[in-house]
Amino acid sequence: MYTDKKNILQLVALLKAHRIQKIVLCPGSRNIPIVQTLTNMPEFTCYPVTDERSAGFFALGLALNGGSPAAVCCTSGTALLNLHPAVAEAFYQQVPLVVISADRPAAWIGQMDGQTLPQPGVFGNLVKKSVNLPEVQTEEDEWYCNRLINEALMELDHHGKGPVHINVPISEPFFKLPVTELPEARVITRYQGLNVYDKDYQPLIDRLNRYQRRMVVVGQMNLIYLFDKKYTKMLYKHFAWFTENISNQTIPGQPIRNIEPLLCSMDFEAQQKMRPELLITYGGHIISKRLKKFLRRHPPVEHWHVAPDGQVADLFGCLTTVIEMDPFEFLEKIAPMMDSRTPEYPRAWEALSKQIPQAEFPYSEMSAIGKVIGHLPTPCSLHLANSSTVRYAQLFPLPQEVEVLSNRGTNGIEGSLSTALGYATASDKLNFIFIGDLSFFYDMNALWNANYGSNVRILLLNNEGGEIFHALPGLEMQENSRRFITATHRTSAKAWAEDRGFQYLSAHNDEELDRAVETFTQPSITSQPVLLEVFTEKDKDIEHLKTYYHNLK
Repeated sequence: MYTDKKNILQLVALLKAHRIQKIVLCPGSRNIPIVQTLTNMPEFTCYPVTDERSAGFFALGLALNGGSPAAVCCTSGTALLNLHPAVAEAFYQQVPLVVISADRPAAWIGQMDGQTLPQPGVFGNLVKKSVNLPEVQTEEDEWYCNRLINEALMELDHHGKGPVHINVPISEPFFKLPVTELPEARVITRYQGLNVYDKDYQPLIDRLNRYQRRMVVVGQMNLIYLFDKKYTKMLYKHFAWFTENISNQTIPGQPIRNIEPLLCSMDFEAQQKMRPELLITYGGHIISKRLKKFLRRHPPVEHWHVAPDGQVADLFGCLTTVIEMDPFEFLEKIAPMMDSRTPEYPRAWEALSKQIPQAEFPYSEMSAIGKVIGHLPTPCSLHLANSSTVRYAQLFPLPQEVEVLSNRGTNGIEGSLSTALGYATASDKLNFIFIGDLSFFYDMNALWNANYGSNVRILLLNNEGGEIFHALPGLEMQENSRRFITATHRTSAKAWAEDRGFQYLSAHNDEELDRAVETFTQPSITSQPVLLEVFTEKDKDIEHLKTYYHNLK
């Protein structure tokens, strides 16, 4: 009855779920499994039109009558190009039109095979969204395929209406119809704004109140937002709040921050017992790999992502709802609409979190980071470079009034120092920069300018290479591999720092570190910037880290 091509089954199931019922079908062979599946479903009204150029405009007319989206499906090759005039018209008339094109497998494009040309993105900026579906071989392929289709169909009426293009590669054989039921495809929906008087949003509020195991995860946010006190208690008691120090103060109350050690202390069954029913996320990137793994292995029933841009961010593979609005406005609007019952779920997480002892380490990169964090004067700004540095900093509680910044958009090591110095130049506070040796030496020319002032304090963690590579599970390196993978070196920043006018401090053990930290964290801005270089051994650092996590289990 239906094709066995999983990308087509996802497509048809989501066309149905998104209520796209009128579909124009053009003749051809490559699109046969799409056509056969669609025509075997009574939910769709299908219209045969031979000429693709006419078919595109015919579909445009169907969409214009009533304003609901219509679709047009064609075979591969130049058939798709004949739809271009109708797509252009739909774009400038702002008509919701779905263009579905069958395609040959990517390996055969440009290899003199019949009816082939580069179809993905062929309409350029004349469509609101263009996606190229994978041919599904794995569960991840199917998730990706589902997400792409949802993204395309949601864009039909996002900030104005218009056409979208879904390209569907199909390998032979494709004439058989062995499947009797469509899959239960995940449907992602988008809410734009939240008006409590709009009946369309009442189901969202009803769903919110139905769940008692509610979790909020906040990603990176470069700001401080103080909730109105009347909302703080209302919101805080209803959710288990998880944040990292790069989230800054953007939650109504005290969150759970010791995420990595907390999840490390829990086995699979314990984590499964604490699985949330509803997950709400806002903000940017999340550092914790264990948190990502936890929510992917124990997914909630629903995941709502709140963001002003309304874009799909399916980090945990279970996104169901995108809420396009300011997250703080959203939280303050839902606060009085929540039922009065106080769920046990947040208190259970807090109890588990409090059982985790404060992280302590022998002399190492981790102990240096923890010691400086514990002595930071306030207010100040703390800049965390990527790789090990930003991860280790999450193990220690921050003093109040410490603003945290980090280049977590793409998580690269380049530019961390330059970004921090640019910020510090425009700041009147002390700016502390925690950075590893590879990140520092990669960006050492950041000190080769005369713009920054004496409010800069750099903690340089030097263990002569990329320590994080030694912590990767399953990676065994021989001596030759270490040279190329971990970028081992014998370099110190002393001469360069002093040449650039820095007061230079160094530490090779606990006693030297204690003396240096006292000078390094003095609250007044001194006459020159300061660089503290802490020398440790990679192997010992990693051993101490592994021992810490092992003792939590």
